Amino acid sequence: MVSSLSSFANEPEYYGAGASSMQEKMRAIVIMGVAGCGKSTIAQAMCRRIGAVLIEGDDFHSSHNIQKMRAGTPLTDEDRKGWLQRLAQATANTLSNDRSAILACSALKRTYRDILRGAVPQLGCLYLELTPAQAAARVAHRSNHFMPASLIDSQFRDLEPPYDEPLVLTAAAVSPIDDIVDAALAWWARINDSIDGVAPGQTLSSGPSRT
Repeated sequence: MVSSLSSFANEPEYYGAGASSMQEKMRAIVIMGVAGCGKSTIAQAMCRRIGAVLIEGDDFHSSHNIQKMRAGTPLTDEDRKGWLQRLAQATANTLSNDRSAILACSALKRTYRDILRGAVPQLGCLYLELTPAQAAARVAHRSNHFMPASLIDSQFRDLEPPYDEPLVLTAAAVSPIDDIVDAALAWWARINDSIDGVAPGQTLSSGPSRT
């Protein structure tokens, strides 16, 4: 079942197996996906709307990681471990100050997302989905960024889409920014209004085929 972007924004639905009962509201989300999917753009727009604290993943990379990426060398799990731990701590610190947080982070693998969830158990996830060709085209047109288009293929090799994980919303990255933001905020509000029985895997729009 795949909801359209417009219909979801008006009337979101929750579905899937493994519903969980939450003790606390969802106060933070990670906006994830490969390079070029628009994580920072969507995160900034959402923060402007609701006054949440933006945690920009790119700002937490070590100089070692940045040098590797500039050279076109893919990061390893070990390279990303400390980066993810720093992001997890920054997100937890934000929540401890009674602020909501929106984290822009690739979070490509389930294990990476689980590191973040270890610090923020009720972490929501907005997955911005696009094709390799779309990602390559977007990255090729970016300037002043350390992530070259040559690393797109390695990102898709690492990518483990979070379709069956809890508290996940999937959106087509090529949808209009305002439409994604509207739908994501409606989804977030709906979850917090219906804490009991939230199911994993909410999906919207017509993203790339999963078959």
